[in-house]
Amino acid sequence: MASKPTGVDASVLTSKISAEKTIVVDINGLGNFRSIQDAIDSVPNGNQDWVVIHVKKGIYREKVTIPREKPHIFLMGSGRTKTAIVWSQSSENNYESSTFKVEAPHCIAYGISFKNDAPTGISYTSHNQSVAAYVGGDKVAFYSCGFYSTHNTLFDNKGRHYYDRCYIQGAIDIIFGHARSVFHECEIFVIADKRIEIEGSVTAHTRTDINENTGFVFTNGRVYGIGHAYLGRPTGDHSRVVFANTYMSRSVRPEGWSDWNHHGSVENVYHAEYKCHGPGSSTDGRARWLKKLSDEEAAPFLTTDFIDGKQWLVGGQSSI
Repeated sequence: MASKPTGVDASVLTSKISAEKTIVVDINGLGNFRSIQDAIDSVPNGNQDWVVIHVKKGIYREKVTIPREKPHIFLMGSGRTKTAIVWSQSSENNYESSTFKVEAPHCIAYGISFKNDAPTGISYTSHNQSVAAYVGGDKVAFYSCGFYSTHNTLFDNKGRHYYDRCYIQGAIDIIFGHARSVFHECEIFVIADKRIEIEGSVTAHTRTDINENTGFVFTNGRVYGIGHAYLGRPTGDHSRVVFANTYMSRSVRPEGWSDWNHHGSVENVYHAEYKCHGPGSSTDGRARWLKKLSDEEAAPFLTTDFIDGKQWLVGGQSSI
């Protein structure tokens, strides 16, 4: 029997990884480094032993990258309301605008917020991407983290990822990319964006082939806010997004799903819902391509097996 994901605390994670080294970052100078990037840079290339980088409370105004040659980094904050990495940059290039980038495999972040506080721009065009976090490494997990921006908040680009009890806030394409990811007990908060006439979208998943094993799966979470948005729009003919056992407020548009700016067919788009609840969960007025999943159809998406969790998640939530 496959296991269902459960919440994991920092103490569980640190006990599982058995890190040999802890680096302390303190913005007040009471640690090994004042800068998070300096601490990451001190980790040897090709590192195969887990290193904990403990980031003390504070607002760290810097761009931070975990490059692909530095795996096995556990970035541990003091709580997402206490530790934040903040930068302000908008760009036509999502990658370049990102406040935080993780490109290495086998990385964990816990209790940190990632923010891009760039203004939404005067031109009111799509060329104002301001990504909070770019995730391009394989086998990357976030626990109790926050992601904040107004335009393209979380660039979940490629690899297998797990998000547990995270808070993700935005207005347009809040979560987008090509990745295969599970969002467990995450809160998606929709804010209003006065720049646009159309409503925003919680997801914009890119999948161009039916044999491509990617997709976004949301389980046991919440979608709510002060603005309105669609649950998703396709950025590929086989875009795959599943919402299961999710609370939906009236912030969710009655149509649920949009084909805005998609120039291909929607016949093979996999936009699905399963046993969701709340005032925004009615499927009566949903887009015609919505898939209402049966128990059997939903089963492959309800565990961490969707991301091969038993092979790499360290927190115990993938045990049988």
